[in-house]
Amino acid sequence: MGVEAGAQAARSRALAVLRIRSRALAVALLPAAFAVVLYAGGTTGHLVGPGWHAARWTVTPLAVLVLTAAAVIALVVARARPAVSPTVPIAEESAPDLYRMVRDLADRLDVPAPSAIALTPDCDSWLEDRTHPAHGPPPKEERDELTGARGANRRATAAPVLVIGSPFLWWMRVGELRAVLAPVVAGTGPSAHPDIAAARRFVRGLDAAVAVSSTSGRCPLTRVVCAGVGWVARLLLRSCREHAALMERGVAAAAAERAQAVDYGLRIVAQEQVGLAYAGWDRLLTRVALPAWRMGRWPSRLDAGVVAALTELSRRDRLAEGFASRLGERPACDLLEEPGAIDEATSLLAARLFHGGPAERGPDWAPVDWQEYPEEVVDRKWRLDAARLHRVLDAQGIHHTAPPTALAPAGPTLSRVLDYLATPGLQQPAPAPDPDPHPGSAEAEGDSEAEFDNERTATLAAALTTALAREEATAPKAKAPDTPPPWDDTTLPLFPLQPPRTARELLTDHVTAMVCCAAMDTAGATPGLDWLDGPTLLIDGERTPDLAPGVLSLVEDGDPTPLRHWLTQAGIRPEKPLRLV
Repeated sequence: MGVEAGAQAARSRALAVLRIRSRALAVALLPAAFAVVLYAGGTTGHLVGPGWHAARWTVTPLAVLVLTAAAVIALVVARARPAVSPTVPIAEESAPDLYRMVRDLADRLDVPAPSAIALTPDCDSWLEDRTHPAHGPPPKEERDELTGARGANRRATAAPVLVIGSPFLWWMRVGELRAVLAPVVAGTGPSAHPDIAAARRFVRGLDAAVAVSSTSGRCPLTRVVCAGVGWVARLLLRSCREHAALMERGVAAAAAERAQAVDYGLRIVAQEQVGLAYAGWDRLLTRVALPAWRMGRWPSRLDAGVVAALTELSRRDRLAEGFASRLGERPACDLLEEPGAIDEATSLLAARLFHGGPAERGPDWAPVDWQEYPEEVVDRKWRLDAARLHRVLDAQGIHHTAPPTALAPAGPTLSRVLDYLATPGLQQPAPAPDPDPHPGSAEAEGDSEAEFDNERTATLAAALTTALAREEATAPKAKAPDTPPPWDDTTLPLFPLQPPRTARELLTDHVTAMVCCAAMDTAGATPGLDWLDGPTLLIDGERTPDLAPGVLSLVEDGDPTPLRHWLTQAGIRPEKPLRLV
């Protein structure tokens, strides 16, 4: 009953969308209908006279103009390429077990099987229609991987593509993945209804037409035409937006109700793993992958890395019950023939979507394995940041203030940074914050950057921001791929992970990098990788105590005492010259 109710609601809303399309067509044909009536009346001798003759000459050009405009709009809506999600396609020969599982799941749900499977570097799964002619015609003799439809009829009968989040394949077990995909695959049933499919095509065409009309760089006449097409498309979209949303809600309700009979108990457990995957994937991207991307390196095994991150997160925070027994089950990535190659392709796509990197590897965009990450990324990043910090100090004419009897250092040292940022004399306590700040004030905004109490700190932070912006502006741009992708490649990155870093964060990162370089060059420390916290410093194989409080005390208050105490305990000599890039 629930399935039928949801499907009926979706079909009624689809018919409402189609009625809007029919009304728009009727409005476009109305002047032509008037012209036909006037000409028919003239030929039969009923509508004669100067007035009717003038009406015919007035209505006829208007009808031609309206029909021409309607034909142009219809052509743009029909030919405009709907948006396509960036994915990695998975052929059946590269994942026969995965296709077999999806096919069996569709048979059990009594719905059409998806036409193909693709992976997305995100923690989500959905169905996507890719039957529009702008997406490219299928080969004439190509059979659909799952449905077996011939190429001649495939465009009209092909089911949507099943898009699966790649972290799910590596973290979830086979049974959990099947339970999570059940309500998604069940959505192919309502999608196969002709009215729902037609309504979806109409809405996607309008959305694509709006995107086409917004394209810049056209001639004045084309811009005028595109503006008119965009205005009509937006008007129609506003008219059918509510019906389209309720239609999709009905489709989702019908699919969820149909999937209730498939692995319901296991799906409840699998949903917990979905939340865990979201947490681990986000921390892996922002704390581990992002520093490598900013250096021109991209981790080539992100999905394997998310398993390590989630394993550490589960053991540390005890988020997964039955952890040991669960890991003994078959992982879903075993359904792939070559999981390593697919993981690498997905990792490269993730770098493009979240950072905007090039489409292919190159000398300035090379992959890095997790075993090489500490040496190739962490150590290099620290030394690059430390070198940039000293270049900024040199540009400002700031020299190391060594005692007159001491020999001048032969290279950059940590003492130079400590002596410059340390505030002479006692630091005055900062005024107490307002317990009830006014809304919209700097105190009320938790992410706003407060003013530096130390003038030297503010000057150095501003200079670092300028230097980094100059380096990013002169960095080589990503080369456009030879074969254009089916999505709009000019809008990358589609999902930037972090906003621009503040001056305070930049200065803190650079001072921390300077301390780490001093630890490696004077105390035998080595860089490491924490799957949840990113780069870490190791002394004798053990992670060092957190040095963030000491760095913050130096940067924010100009007090080097906590950091110097930390350096003494770690056996680090800040006066010794360092090896920088």
